[in-house]
Amino acid sequence: MKTKIGYSQNQDAYSAGVECAKMANMKDAKIAFVYASCNYNLNELLKGLKSVFECPIIGNTSFTGVVVPTGFVGGDYFVGVMALGGKDLEVGVGFAAKKNYQSARDAGQDAAKKALAMLKRYDEPDMMYMCASPTEEEFYLKGISRVVGRAPLFGGSAADNTIEGNWSLYCDDKVANEGVAVALMYTKVPFANEFTGAYRETKDMGIITKVEGNRCLVEIDNEKALKKYASWRKMKVEDLMGNKLLSATIVSPLGVKDRLGDLVAIRHPMNGNDDLSMNIGANLAVGTAVIRMEATVDELIQSVQDTLNILKAKIGGEVECYHLVHCGGRRAGIADRINEVYDGIKKVVGDTPFIMEFTFGEYGFEDDGRNTVGGLMLSFTAFGKK
Repeated sequence: MKTKIGYSQNQDAYSAGVECAKMANMKDAKIAFVYASCNYNLNELLKGLKSVFECPIIGNTSFTGVVVPTGFVGGDYFVGVMALGGKDLEVGVGFAAKKNYQSARDAGQDAAKKALAMLKRYDEPDMMYMCASPTEEEFYLKGISRVVGRAPLFGGSAADNTIEGNWSLYCDDKVANEGVAVALMYTKVPFANEFTGAYRETKDMGIITKVEGNRCLVEIDNEKALKKYASWRKMKVEDLMGNKLLSATIVSPLGVKDRLGDLVAIRHPMNGNDDLSMNIGANLAVGTAVIRMEATVDELIQSVQDTLNILKAKIGGEVECYHLVHCGGRRAGIADRINEVYDGIKKVVGDTPFIMEFTFGEYGFEDDGRNTVGGLMLSFTAFGKK
């Protein structure tokens, strides 16, 4: 496995693409992960990237910036690239814009078929990467899994800087606001993923008794969800109405455990509604227990370093590079202390190449559990050298 990192803050989209691609370009590159500002003309950015790269390009817009080995790269215009290559890596990519399909599941299924056809092979990949638009990630994943099975997953959802839906995902020369892109990876190189919210469980918990759609939590223990949550936090309901809920819950979201209790998938309450229901950033199911979780901002920052140490222990050998998916909500809570996150990364990884993006949904897995979508989480992946 080989890696190179590139970045640019050039305001001209085409020039930014050329600059970061030249920095990251290498012989035998097999895939380039690209994370950029939503303010760019992304078609021009991709043209610049494709003028240099001969390998597939995949990625999405990132919330406020990226972190690379030289530090945080952000502002109105930024782009970061991680190129992966090597003789023991094969990658096929597929893309599907939601508008062209009846459902997100159909879109995911077609994207996976395109990725397999690109390589002219149809066996299960060793791992897979997904990026998608927020709101239907679970259904895109169901479609992909229908084609390739349960290959270990990493990735995250597209984001913008203002949570107004200005996000995009892209693959080679294709761009969409809603849809999915997938990279199926075949490799003999060891890899590992650590997927965690790194929050502490509290004693506040209840059973979901009513849900509207997939992501609107109406009742917990037959009580209005927002009222129940406010009582747990000893807060006034009016202080959690509208988008006040989103920022208030960064340090105290909800969690749902997997069937064995190995993973707590975080559910981020995002909007307090007039009927005292709460819009949530991932799917919910009636009859499931939700737990109120907690972490201070100091703990959110420290969790990056702690999670990387866990990941290094998991892979158990020399690491070639790290692909780090960090929730944009956590990033917002950390605010101007982002350089402390960078310092924590460097303490663990040293000179090993890495890239960190900031997403509006995170994907990963835990041991024998299913691939999972969460929010306010970290999905950190390490690739071995050989």
